[in-house]
Amino acid sequence: MKTTLLVACLLLLAGCATPAAPPAQFDLGPLPAASQVARVLPAVSIASATSSPFLDHPRMLYRLDYANSQQPQQFANSRWTMAPAQLIEQRLKARLGQAGSAVLAASDGARNVPLLHVALDEFVQVFTTPASSTGQLTVRVAVFNERLLVAQKSFTQQRPAASADAAGGARALAGASDALITDVIDWLGTLPPQK
Repeated sequence: MKTTLLVACLLLLAGCATPAAPPAQFDLGPLPAASQVARVLPAVSIASATSSPFLDHPRMLYRLDYANSQQPQQFANSRWTMAPAQLIEQRLKARLGQAGSAVLAASDGARNVPLLHVALDEFVQVFTTPASSTGQLTVRVAVFNERLLVAQKSFTQQRPAASADAAGGARALAGASDALITDVIDWLGTLPPQK
């Protein structure tokens, strides 16, 4: 009897010591196919993207609009591969390169090259009902010539999630990110050339 009880206790302790599965990790996926660009953008320098401390981590956030939209929550077993601002910066650089623009780091110190500052304000999955959600993001983009502000604009996009989970939110935010970056590239194409 004591042996059976001891074996049962050891099995129970071993079960408690079993490590949890690592969290699922998501990024924005492969680049979409290159679209026709009306004109090639000039070279651009991109500063490191910033975000509020609320978004400065790889946790995947969501809000329950139907319960309390002022209380952000995080998925317990899902993470981004890097902080969302870094995902957006990486994707913007890749898409600009895909559009034929030379993309430089701000640390290169290139002269007579516009400098882009990107600030991520929102990057979240928003549930309007327990089964319905959208991926929503907002960024502010500022273009500088040396220290002179040339232009600034906010961009917002959202896409419906195909499933009410972290994977659905990741796909929705990837689609919203690509649409938003297309908007940014189109806007950059309307700005006057830098001298």
